[in-house]
Amino acid sequence: MRRIPFDLEAYRKQMQTLLAGSVDASVFWEALDFATSAHFDQWRKSGDAYIYHPCSVAKILAEEMDILHPEILAAALLHDTVEDVEEVTAEVVGQKFGAYVQAIVEGCTKVTHVSGDSQLDHRRTHRKIFSGAALRPEVMLVKLADRLHNLRTLKALPERKRQRIADETIDIYAPLATIFGLFNLKREMYNLALSYKFPKQGAKLKGHIRQLTKDPIGGEIVAELQRQAQEYHVVCEVTVRVKELWAYYDMSNRLLLKRIDTPMEILIVVEDTMSCYQALGVVSQAFQPIPRTIRDFIANPKPTGYQGLHARAIIKGQKFLFKIRTREMAHRAQRGLIRNWTSKSGKQGQFIREIQEMFDVLGSEDFVSYRDVIAASGKKEIYTYTPDGDLVCLPFRSTVLDFAFRVHTQIGSTCLGAMIRNKRVPPDHILHDGDMVRIIRADTPVHFDPMILNDCKTPRSRAELAKSFRLRRRKVSQEVGYSLLRQEMLRYGIPFDILAGDGFQSLLGKLPAENVEDIYIRIGEGRLRLREVIDRIKEDLFGGISPLVTPTGAFNRIELTTLDPVSVKLSSCCKPNPTAKDNCALLTEKGLSVHHKKCIRLHEIKFQREDAVNITWKLRETPVVKQQVLYLLKASRQEVMDVVSALPEEMELVNLKVLSSYSSLHPSWEMNFSVPDLHVLSRVLRIFVRSAIPFEFYLES
Repeated sequence: MRRIPFDLEAYRKQMQTLLAGSVDASVFWEALDFATSAHFDQWRKSGDAYIYHPCSVAKILAEEMDILHPEILAAALLHDTVEDVEEVTAEVVGQKFGAYVQAIVEGCTKVTHVSGDSQLDHRRTHRKIFSGAALRPEVMLVKLADRLHNLRTLKALPERKRQRIADETIDIYAPLATIFGLFNLKREMYNLALSYKFPKQGAKLKGHIRQLTKDPIGGEIVAELQRQAQEYHVVCEVTVRVKELWAYYDMSNRLLLKRIDTPMEILIVVEDTMSCYQALGVVSQAFQPIPRTIRDFIANPKPTGYQGLHARAIIKGQKFLFKIRTREMAHRAQRGLIRNWTSKSGKQGQFIREIQEMFDVLGSEDFVSYRDVIAASGKKEIYTYTPDGDLVCLPFRSTVLDFAFRVHTQIGSTCLGAMIRNKRVPPDHILHDGDMVRIIRADTPVHFDPMILNDCKTPRSRAELAKSFRLRRRKVSQEVGYSLLRQEMLRYGIPFDILAGDGFQSLLGKLPAENVEDIYIRIGEGRLRLREVIDRIKEDLFGGISPLVTPTGAFNRIELTTLDPVSVKLSSCCKPNPTAKDNCALLTEKGLSVHHKKCIRLHEIKFQREDAVNITWKLRETPVVKQQVLYLLKASRQEVMDVVSALPEEMELVNLKVLSSYSSLHPSWEMNFSVPDLHVLSRVLRIFVRSAIPFEFYLES
């Protein structure tokens, strides 16, 4: 491999020019010397000296993102040292360059624990980076610059690694650049990554794009606009931009489109804001805009700070997008709100707070797909309004619940639905551009179904819902853990009141729990084994001896009053009936996994006695919230009427319909009904069992 040395002196001169106006740039120059020494005699696969990479990352930040804060640039120079240089630790970076630089470098560093599962390791690394960015968004800015330089030098890597980096860029880094408002970075990232992801199709599309640049229609539009602008005394620059590969990527279906509706844009740059509206008048005179396509992002800027006027027109059978901006707006369109920004500057604006909120969700919620959240946040936005006329900007396909949580956390947690155009809609209703939304609230927090999490698009709604689900699950887990520990201590002959004594408080320090309640929760979630707690109690408080012999065989027993799907999962393999007495449950961190005792799948799972419990419900105290469906497989009309007439009064029959008529005398039926609790449901099921009509019923929880 040919080794290519790095011209450090030329780099110093370039950075001196870029940092000419920076106050106290000494930390950057010290970091440059340190990184050069740390990466001495390290080489990239391309043959370049390794120091070329961190230096390029710092230069991208300064030159292409307008980030000139010396400490952020210093962190960019040092971002690979902890990971790739054995002698350099995060503590060393902190001692030499301060806690701020250390926090950014640590946030950029991959997880060091390798599990052997590459997918899991990548997910852990992403979560770690997101957690770092939640505290210091600069972490992600450095990672974006790092990824862009890696893409520019990707040819030196093997095919498999190129594909992985391309996929990761398309799914994570390019959409994140969009969220930050770094549109130049976004376009280049997509263009490079898509070229590696779809080499053959990408090459064909590039040929098509080259042909579009030669299409004379662009020049004709420019000439006509310049003529009309001159006639109306509007000073402006008009250029044509042909969209590149990035515009042809269909994010939903993960493929490249052969053609797009608007392959060319007309960019109009004027001197001041008032001239933008005059230029819009020129466009309207020259080319009639498509109705309802004029968008005013000057009066209503995008969350990234983007401003401009947009209009669309069809010219000679082809759609064109006109973008009208001042020079400052055009520059801001490429740099977003992060120009010369740092999280050290004290109170942050709403845009940065929402970005930190998003990264907090991405870094902490294991059951939320961070790729889905990023994709939703990176898509085009819609503009909705409160009844007072306040603007609420949301990701495309956001729901009423997203709107409610964006307005205020309390409004979101008590949202029952909304009124839109005098029509009531549910919390999962998808909003459209221009909707005026009036939220309908409950007096107390609503217990949302976990499935609604999949419909929500904003990080705030996902975070708040996940938090409420976690609190609901922990409450049930605590009750379960308390019951199990009490039963287990009884089996061993250990008095339960010792948990309130001083001896048990000293015991807490030897268990992975903060307090007694935390012990109950951990037991209820299966994260703390009963035997471990009992052994510790025996050892510390009873000299290693219990009054009774170690129990074996029979499970402990719990009795619930909830079917909340956040805490209780009725397994799809055997579809257990909660009104019956022959169910058991496995303790898991995501709630109780309930099975029928004869379930084949259950018998295939390896678990200890303490990992499972016999489970029943207090039928009269357990509400049934959802509407239920029962299928009658074969019954005459008279048989059905006889059974329905015998059903309890507390049951509400919603509808009854024939499903098939393969037998005119004995068709199959569907019955939709509601019951207040499990007791009434058990009476309904008993009546059908006695009727001898074959039926199917699985509880909707």
